[in-house]
Amino acid sequence: MWPLLKGMFMRRVTQSLVLATAALAMTLAGCDSSKESGKDTAKAAAAKDTGGSRKGDFGPPQGEPVKAVLTAPPLVPPATGRTAPAKVIVELEVVEKEMPISEGVTYTFWTFGGTVPGSFIRVRQGDTVEFHLKNAPDSKMPHNIDLHGVTGPGGGAASSFTAPGHKSRFTFKALNAGLYVYHCATAPVGMHVANGMYGLILVEPPEGLPKVDKEYYVMQGDFYTTTKYREKGHAPFDMQKAIDENPSYVLFNGSEGSMTGDNALTAKVGETVRLYVGNGGPNLVSSFHVIGEIFDKVWYEGGTHYQENVQTTLIPAGGAAMMDFHMEVPGSYVLVDHSLFRAFNKGALAILKADGPENKEIYSGKEVDEVYLGDRAQPNMAAVATAAASAKAGALTKEEQIKAGQALFAGTCSTCHQANGQGLEGVFPPLAGSDWIKADPKRVPQVILHGLVGPVKVNGKDYNSNMPPMNQLTDDEVANISTYVLNSWGNPGGQVTKAEAAAARKATPANASGGH
Repeated sequence: MWPLLKGMFMRRVTQSLVLATAALAMTLAGCDSSKESGKDTAKAAAAKDTGGSRKGDFGPPQGEPVKAVLTAPPLVPPATGRTAPAKVIVELEVVEKEMPISEGVTYTFWTFGGTVPGSFIRVRQGDTVEFHLKNAPDSKMPHNIDLHGVTGPGGGAASSFTAPGHKSRFTFKALNAGLYVYHCATAPVGMHVANGMYGLILVEPPEGLPKVDKEYYVMQGDFYTTTKYREKGHAPFDMQKAIDENPSYVLFNGSEGSMTGDNALTAKVGETVRLYVGNGGPNLVSSFHVIGEIFDKVWYEGGTHYQENVQTTLIPAGGAAMMDFHMEVPGSYVLVDHSLFRAFNKGALAILKADGPENKEIYSGKEVDEVYLGDRAQPNMAAVATAAASAKAGALTKEEQIKAGQALFAGTCSTCHQANGQGLEGVFPPLAGSDWIKADPKRVPQVILHGLVGPVKVNGKDYNSNMPPMNQLTDDEVANISTYVLNSWGNPGGQVTKAEAAAARKATPANASGGH
């Protein structure tokens, strides 16, 4: 019996030892695999790691000192084009000046270089920058400068405090590549920044940035005035609104319309555009977006690494980002803060106009444009059909036009101008009891067909929005809507014929809209 038990015991011990040995071997193999994997990860991380301020071309300046080329927005200085660090001299003057903030509205800005944002500065990583800050003799306040691209207490603020009629100088080495905000840091700091004292400094990596066809400088800021948005006259600064973070204006490059109309940014189909976008704040975060474009690359937060295929990028107050995108089709592309009331009701809007040949394979343009009335179509369209039949028979009455126009108005115009014709104050002008219509009733078919862009005054109130053209409507439909508007809500009455609508279609007014 004992020999039998002994044999069974020995077999179990042997089996246990085999299993334990196999498990140990697998564990050791796993450890080796983890070590190799860890080494690979470390190598990959090292390849992406620029070393920041501890690694770079930080030798002494080479050659003669270079005077920095500074540009006013939206222009950007040319690339440095240097292969070695240099001594770069930057001269910047603080100027307090009154400038337009919106049409018919002025504001006292405090500026770096006489513009909002301040002059764009471009240097190379490793450069030694000798910074000269001047404060104009007629300034009322002392100022300084805090550059986020400076390593040292206050980013240069403590070394650059400058009274009116004085100048200061300090020197720093550009240790980190990236796109950085600069701003005034004199107390009260928020007030100085809110008055426009900010700009961007680009520190190129030693190898430079990838080449593009066009570069532009855009900077967002929020402004606080005692007056309402677009209220005419001089707009003083309002400290309490700034503290409450309730801006009257949110703007690109310091003025409403700074990059629209004749001042719009431009590009051509086939070109690659790079935007250097900063946010001076002092309070709001920007949700920066270009309507109709997708950013191929975004160097988020102005740093070294980029994200690809981005629709909207966040830019914090006191932060920046770079973005590249390629122009595939022509048209007007709208730059906005996608917190949309800021764009369409406080001014954060700009235009990039791209010229060149159409590419219908990428974007067809509008292929169908017709009235859609949903579940109201049958009863409403009955009046339209009746008017059409009468018109064909030469027996159309004004009453039939009014009924047809009412149905068409409900599906085409009422969303903005409201079913009662009251519009939305400050956004969409009223049609009800309109002195603008009364002054020239022929404007009604004209505006329906061509839209309207730019300032108008209706019933004593200013409006400045963009009504798109409704030129998909037939001449009969335009005549019916016009007749309905003229005979509703206390308007002067009258009748618009198909022939008059056709004539209005052919005559394009100067303030016609190109659409949203």
